[in-house]
Amino acid sequence: MSGDIASKIFSPLLRFVKEVGNIGLMFLESMYWGFRRPFKINYIFKQMEFIGVNSISVVVITGIFTGMVLALQSYHGFRKFGAEGLVGTTVALSMTRELGPVLTSLMVTGRAGSAMAAELGTMRVTEQIDALIVMALNPIKYLVAPRVFASFLMLPILTVISDFVGILGGYLIAVKLLGVNEGAFINKMVKYVEIEDIYNGLIKAAFFGIILSVISCYKGFYTKGGAEGVGRATTEAVVVSSVTILIFDYVLTSLMF
Repeated sequence: MSGDIASKIFSPLLRFVKEVGNIGLMFLESMYWGFRRPFKINYIFKQMEFIGVNSISVVVITGIFTGMVLALQSYHGFRKFGAEGLVGTTVALSMTRELGPVLTSLMVTGRAGSAMAAELGTMRVTEQIDALIVMALNPIKYLVAPRVFASFLMLPILTVISDFVGILGGYLIAVKLLGVNEGAFINKMVKYVEIEDIYNGLIKAAFFGIILSVISCYKGFYTKGGAEGVGRATTEAVVVSSVTILIFDYVLTSLMF
């Protein structure tokens, strides 16, 4: 009886530790093979287009409405204390430090991360990955490394776009709609937002790009169970990546600020 209880307790823990170790090994393998000749720059550019360029629309929509909501909510709070001029600071700090990198990463996870898992999962169940191995081509180098490098490069760029449109959305709501003084909005924002806030947000975004790409590729790469397994791997990739991003957001914030 006690053995059964111990098995129920420790088996999930051991599976979790094993999975974390395997994800870490995949990241190390992708770094190793990604820096070995021949360099597949065209593969990376293709993934940069898919992950970055094709995600701009959803990032812009998410960023601008997030900035609008921030401005609307903070305005009604600051108005009670006669501090409406701090709306710009609140919007800018929230977007650059937290909401820009986090929401951008979550949106890219839902759009591109799920596609990575589904694509690699389909290649696994249709034995295309096995065919690469038979042809003496390393699948990590050709399938995983370009996606990891592209995510690492494109997430900070997408975060810059998200920050900009978020602040612009906050400006439109606060200044043009709610009547906040334009000079106070901009001056307070420039005064209190430091360049380190922007840099730290971009560092977060790059880190989140690695997280979402490695986890999504891992889930797809080791898919089992045919079409049903592909669907399950895609769901797990999005959920696990999103939760991990939120956990590491706290860890990185506690270290940076």
